[in-house]
Amino acid sequence: MRIAAIIEYDGSGFSGWQRQEHARSVQGVVEEALSKVADEPIQVTVAGRTDAGVHALAQAIHFDTNATRSEYSWVRGANSNLPDAVAVLWAGEVDAGFHARYSATGRHYHYVILNRPIRPTYLSRSVTWDYRLLDVAPMQKAARHLIGEHDFTSFRAAECQAQSPVRELRALEIKRHGEFVHIRAYANAFLQHMVRNIAGVLMTIGAGEKEPGWAKEVLAARDRAQGGITATPDGLYLAEIEYPEHFKLPRLSRDVGLW
Repeated sequence: MRIAAIIEYDGSGFSGWQRQEHARSVQGVVEEALSKVADEPIQVTVAGRTDAGVHALAQAIHFDTNATRSEYSWVRGANSNLPDAVAVLWAGEVDAGFHARYSATGRHYHYVILNRPIRPTYLSRSVTWDYRLLDVAPMQKAARHLIGEHDFTSFRAAECQAQSPVRELRALEIKRHGEFVHIRAYANAFLQHMVRNIAGVLMTIGAGEKEPGWAKEVLAARDRAQGGITATPDGLYLAEIEYPEHFKLPRLSRDVGLW
C-alpha cells in the first residue's frame, strides 16, 4: 500500500533533506525510523528537497510498503524512533496514484528576518539576522514585479537541476511585526535557492541600497550574477504543500509562531 505522511523538522542540525553517504540528513533519519516501524526497508519520496539549515512545518512524503499498520502506529512508532528535531504530524494510506512531488499543486514558504542591530541568541538558527533597518514599503513595491509566471533564472542556484526556470509565483507578502520582518511566498513550485535569492534582493531594497525597480531588472536579466546575495537558510521554513482535495490529505496550514 502507499502511505503519505506530513512531517515537521528543525533543519539546523542536518546537511539538508537528501540522504548523503557521509552526512546526517532528514531523509536518512526518517527512512530509518519508518523502516523500524514497518520491519522492512523503507524509501521515501519527498514533495520538495530542502537545503542544509532549512526547516519544515509541514513537509509531505510518500512511501510504499507491505506492512499493515494503523495511522496511529505509523505516527507514534516513527516518532518514538526519530530524533527530537524531527516529528511525524500525520500519516495515512492514500490512493496509489498519489505522488508527494508530482501531485502537489502549490507550495508555501515563510522567511523570517530578525531586524535589529544586535544579533540573535536563542533564535540564532531559527531566523535570519539583518542589522540594517529594513523599510517594508519598498520591499512590498518590489515584490509586485515578481508576481506571476516568469523565467526565474536570476533567482535560481547555479547548480539547480530543474529542467525549466519558469515558475508561477502566486503571492509574495512582506510584513513587519515589531523586530521581525516576515516574507511569505506561494508558488506552483520553487527553484533551488529561489526563496532565499528573492529574500536577498528584497532585503537589499529594504535597506535602501537599491530601488524597488531593481527587482524587475534582476528578473529580466535572467542571470544569477545580477541577483546579489543569497540570504542565509536559517530563517526559511517550508510551511505547506497543497494537493487536490480528492487525495484527502489534511491541510496542516501552519505558521512559524515568531513575531
